[in-house]
Amino acid sequence: MRNGDLTRLHDLIQQLDLLRAEMLNLEAEGLTDESDVHPEHRASARNLLHYLALRRHDIREMQEQLAALGLSSLGRTESHVITALHSVMDVLAQLTGTEGPVRELIEPTVAPIQGQKLLERNTDALLGGAPAGRKVRIMVTMPSEAGADYELVRDLVLNGMNCMRINCAHDGPEAWSGMIRNLRRAEQETGNKCMVSMDVAGPKLRTGPIEGGPAVVKYRPKRDSYGRVESPARIWLTPESKPEASPSVATAAILVPGDWLSRLAPGTRIRFTDTRGARRFMTVTTVSSDGCWAEASRTAYLAPDVVLEAVADEGHADETDSVRFSRVGPVPSAVQTIRLKKGDILVLTRSLEPGQPAKYDDKKQLVSPAHIGVTLSEFFDSVRPGEPIWFDDGKIGGIIAAVAHDRVEVEITSAAAAGAELGAEKGINVPDSHLRLGSLTANDLKALEFIVQHADIVGYSFVRSESDIRDLQAQLEKLGAGEMGIILKIETRQGFANLPRILLAAMRNRRVGVMIARGDLAIECGYQRLAEVQEEILWICEAAHLPVIWATQVLESLAKAGIPSRSEITDAAMGERAECVMLNKGPYIVDAVRILDDILHRMQSHQEKKRSMLRKLRLASAFSASQPR
Repeated sequence: MRNGDLTRLHDLIQQLDLLRAEMLNLEAEGLTDESDVHPEHRASARNLLHYLALRRHDIREMQEQLAALGLSSLGRTESHVITALHSVMDVLAQLTGTEGPVRELIEPTVAPIQGQKLLERNTDALLGGAPAGRKVRIMVTMPSEAGADYELVRDLVLNGMNCMRINCAHDGPEAWSGMIRNLRRAEQETGNKCMVSMDVAGPKLRTGPIEGGPAVVKYRPKRDSYGRVESPARIWLTPESKPEASPSVATAAILVPGDWLSRLAPGTRIRFTDTRGARRFMTVTTVSSDGCWAEASRTAYLAPDVVLEAVADEGHADETDSVRFSRVGPVPSAVQTIRLKKGDILVLTRSLEPGQPAKYDDKKQLVSPAHIGVTLSEFFDSVRPGEPIWFDDGKIGGIIAAVAHDRVEVEITSAAAAGAELGAEKGINVPDSHLRLGSLTANDLKALEFIVQHADIVGYSFVRSESDIRDLQAQLEKLGAGEMGIILKIETRQGFANLPRILLAAMRNRRVGVMIARGDLAIECGYQRLAEVQEEILWICEAAHLPVIWATQVLESLAKAGIPSRSEITDAAMGERAECVMLNKGPYIVDAVRILDDILHRMQSHQEKKRSMLRKLRLASAFSASQPR
């Protein structure tokens, strides 16, 4: 071997030895008290710290040198970091005739197959055993109707659901109990096991209410391209004292006095002057005990107290029997939004008085900017001028321009060209702000009492620091559920930045996993960084041998509209790199579960975590060099 080659090999050994020393130092610093880590996670905690020490450095040049020698470049060693490092150092020692690394100080290390087994064992502990022919589990968020619709729950279990997710931000104990009851029945009927995960909502930063719009109900018939009526508007008339929902789809529903309604009969014409002064009529078609149906072939606008005149036979009306007068009853105010464009000012208020759109004078000069409340008062004590803010899943963005005790001014910097509508109860993200919020609300604590009695796993929202983990662990201990499974939802920039410390704190529990909440993370970290962020979470969790749930918008178009987009099929296939994929609710959720099950079955023979699995390819089998070109 030439002297230059030998020198390069010695340089590589020295670099690897420095990395090894840093791994051992970080292990000693990070695990001073191993009682804070569950016995089943001690080897995994050490491996996580070794991986963090490795990833503190840019080793790309070293990787190229190792690959050129035909050695491992340490690129797929998340689950067994120091073992892989030792293997490379052993080979280099043989090539240079020197002694290999001393191992006694850090035994036991995690071997490659052991790292994989630890991850599988931890996944089984949290999410239950893997289904036949598929390692990746499928989690499904329950719609409200799952509490009463047994067939829906049964079909989800039959088609591949392995974990039922219940979001405690919606519905209540009665509906939750119905969902779980239906699941247990479906398990017995199908023979398939399914876990139950229930999410506590955490402190949700949202917009407050908005002042209602005009109390007007509009109906119009359906017309073709030539303006001809294809089908009349169907109006449901129901008693204002005891209103009933329309038995089928209605164009509009109108409340009227019950005694007047009871005198209507098929064929009765109802005449009125609408809010525009237009003369209109509708004709009664069907009468029932709950109300009656009427049809109209022209558009109309109705408001409370509009006078209705019922005429049994317009040609032979008289004052006593045929003509009846009444008035339209209460009409709900129209749901209003605040339209915002780039350059607009939006005032956020500590008060939750209904918000209003911007007001302009006759010359279209701004009189007062739009304003809306914020649900958490801590927001006003935490934000600073110059910090970014996002609304409604990133549809509207701005910069905080000014902060006062009870109001914050936001300059809108990002919105659709024609403007974007901001509604009530829409999410707010402030990725650069440090909100001083507790991770568990009063509603969460109440929900936890139900969760520990009925669920297998608690989903923990808004996790930002290891202190948040300690808070949940203390509450679970208090409720006698210290061994309950925990899924940590990483959905904020702060939670992502603190992920290693969060994992080490959570590894005090036996059953732990991580959900990549990609929707909020995209807003918090920037859409352009999402791919990078989700990769880092996957790597860190594999180093800790903890399962990951791939979540947010997986097969969303399919679940909601019945037709998947091409890109979301690819995204679903990438879920093979996690241990579980979560689907959200939608009218076609059973189809989505069935198709995801098929995708994961197919991809399992091609991909495992970052490793490509070299299954026989049909293209390669069909190729023949002797075939004519």
